Amino acid sequence: MSMPNIPDIKPGIHIKRHDVLNLLLSSIALEEMGLSHIINAEGEKLQKVLHSKDHCLSDLLDINDSVERMMRNVIKNQMLLQFKLEDVIKLERMSRRDCDHEEFCEE
Repeated sequence: MSMPNIPDIKPGIHIKRHDVLNLLLSSIALEEMGLSHIINAEGEKLQKVLHSKDHCLSDLLDINDSVERMMRNVIKNQMLLQFKLEDVIKLERMSRRDCDHEEFCEE
């Protein structure tokens, strides 16, 4: 999977509001992709353990606890990303509303 192109941001750069919103959305998407890779790895871990013949009940319980902890952390991160997304949507709506009240608006 190739990485998306994110513009090189230098300290003195001036970017327009819609570019900022796009960068914020891109960062949320990248974090979601990272979380999906973690979920996939946890699924593969479970499959490997379940397909092996060499495990006992305590091994299965340990793996289950490990996967459960990881999934809880993934869910927490997804909740934070949802909040970030809602904030970006609010910013976009505010930007659109402000633009409607001005004669000239940066795009």
